[in-house]
Amino acid sequence: MFEILFFNLFIVLGFLLAYSIKQINEYERGVRFLLGKYDGIMEPGWRIVLPVIQSYQKVDIRVKAVDVPDQDAITRDNVSVNVNAVLYYKVQAAEIAIIKVENFNYAVSQLAQTTMRDVVGEVTLDELLSKRDVISDRIQEIVDKATDPWGIKIVSVDLKHIELPEDMKRTIAKQAEAEREKRAVIIKAEGEVCAAENMSKAANMLASAPGALHLRTLQSINDLSSDQSNTVIFAVPLEILRAFEGFGKGKE
Repeated sequence: MFEILFFNLFIVLGFLLAYSIKQINEYERGVRFLLGKYDGIMEPGWRIVLPVIQSYQKVDIRVKAVDVPDQDAITRDNVSVNVNAVLYYKVQAAEIAIIKVENFNYAVSQLAQTTMRDVVGEVTLDELLSKRDVISDRIQEIVDKATDPWGIKIVSVDLKHIELPEDMKRTIAKQAEAEREKRAVIIKAEGEVCAAENMSKAANMLASAPGALHLRTLQSINDLSSDQSNTVIFAVPLEILRAFEGFGKGKE
């Protein structure tokens, strides 16, 4: 009878020991409680948690990605936009993350949503489109400061997509087209100025060298000889006319 009782007791103790052994993985930490009070951190490995009087909760300390869903926001210049982002964070103090906040993953997500709407409301549409990195850093700074008492570190925040109203898309497209036309007109005007300067230099060189204009005329005639056109308008160089003028005066 005693042997049977001892055997049964051994089986119960073995079962309780097996049930008490808990495994904590390398990327986890265990927050242990004794009679409901915080009793320490359980490091990776096999750890014993006594039934009834002790309990524990695992905390993943790896970097986690939180997809911040689409949020309707209004910029400082009263433009309605729809933005979303992705937030990366990690738990630095497992015991604080469990004790200070009920569900830190949900809390971080909600805080990121409200902060993103607030920050978008502080900037204009142009700033939102051209300074996404600055705005992302601003969101990260605010959320990190708010989650620091929770034992959570915000690694980074990235704005993924900014959706604009259809009428605003058309307005931006027209603005971009007008900007391209403006640059084209400026480039064309600069080209005309450069061409005029070169033509002026060429005219001065031809005028300063005797016979240069005549040689240029002969070159033009040579170029025209290869053309199949039936009509050729020949411009008499001013030098020839002056030569005839001088010849007439000599006779007088």
